[in-house]
Amino acid sequence: MSTPLETVSKDATLTEAATAMRDSEISALVVRTDPPSIVTSTDLVEAAAEGHDPTAVDVDAVMTESVETVPPDLYLEEIAAMMTSLGITHLPVVDGDDYVGMVSATDVTAQLS
Repeated sequence: MSTPLETVSKDATLTEAATAMRDSEISALVVRTDPPSIVTSTDLVEAAAEGHDPTAVDVDAVMTESVETVPPDLYLEEIAAMMTSLGITHLPVVDGDDYVGMVSATDVTAQLS
C-alpha cells in the first residue's frame, strides 16, 4: 500500500487534485468527506474528455462517494478478488477508524510478480 495516505478537500479544483497526484506519484486521493470518498486519475481524465475546465470544477463533482475499504491485514488475494468483483483499482486501507494508506491494482500486480 501507499503511505502516508494522501487526501484532498472536496472543494479542491480538479487541477489541485491532479497536481497532488502528480507530486505524490499516485493515481488516487481520499476525499475528506463523511464517509470518505475517492477521486482517481481516471475521474480527472473523464472530466477533461467531457470538456470540463479543471480550474473551475471541484473534486466533489467527479468523486466516488462511500468507497469500499480494507483492513491492513487482509490477504493480497482477497484484495485482488474485491478489486475484480467490484471493478475498482483502488482501496483505502483502514485500521479501526483511521485511514492509513491506499492499495492500488499496481501494488497488487507488483506483489504478485
